[in-house]
Amino acid sequence: MNFKNVRVPKVPGGGAASALTKAAVLGGLGIYAALNSLYNVEGGHRAIVFNRLVGVKDKVYPEGTHLMIPWFDRPVIYDVRARPHLVESTSGSRDLQMVKIGLRVLTRPLPDQLPTIYRSLGENYNERVLPSIIHETLKAVVAQYNASQLITQREAVSREIRKILTERAANFNIALDDVSITGLTFGKEFTAAIEAKQVAAQEAERAKFVVEKAEQDKKSAVIRAQGEAKSAQLIGQAIANNAAFITLRKIEAAREIAHTISNSANRVFLSSDDLLLNLQEMNLESPTGSKK
Repeated sequence: MNFKNVRVPKVPGGGAASALTKAAVLGGLGIYAALNSLYNVEGGHRAIVFNRLVGVKDKVYPEGTHLMIPWFDRPVIYDVRARPHLVESTSGSRDLQMVKIGLRVLTRPLPDQLPTIYRSLGENYNERVLPSIIHETLKAVVAQYNASQLITQREAVSREIRKILTERAANFNIALDDVSITGLTFGKEFTAAIEAKQVAAQEAERAKFVVEKAEQDKKSAVIRAQGEAKSAQLIGQAIANNAAFITLRKIEAAREIAHTISNSANRVFLSSDDLLLNLQEMNLESPTGSKK
């Protein structure tokens, strides 16, 4: 059968369908390009761009909205704000005591060195660099001090750690804003020794207080005895000079007794001789006067 002279009939509307397909493809490509040609850099962040042809570009993009070539460019956004990192390390002191030290470090990447950081360390630069340099620095610094010096010279230890960490982190284009010691934990033996020392010091202070108190009691007893002796001497002189001194003391004692009884709510029935209230029968004349 000969098909050479057979004519294929034209389908009505075939050109319009092809045009619609082309328009849909171009429209889709345009929408894809519009959606993937812009990217935003939030506040406190910086961006670098990786290009499929030339690799990582050296330019650092600040905050805002930026253009890129879809598929060819891929933005890498870094947080350049200071972030805290808590690290704990167990090290040996100079006197061979095991010390568990906790450190809080505030770090941030240097914005103008982000391309270098991405090439050498990647996006998770903190996890790759900080643990190793912090542990090494803590072990080197703690080994220079005794366990007791780590407590009494805590600020000096913190400054030494910060100095070394700042120098080490600068080699990786990382800035340290703050370094602080959050905790110091010693072994059980050293803790028990410190407690025993504190107890001994308290006992020594208590013994010192007891000795001082005994000395003060002794001085007060001597002073009191001297006062009583002086008082007895003066009373003896007063009686020798004037026998009416005893009568005056009796009157004062009777007045105090009468004042106490009058203020009491109870009724008292006793002999006035026993209460020194028989003042009317008291002989107020001195022996010398009666002899005359």
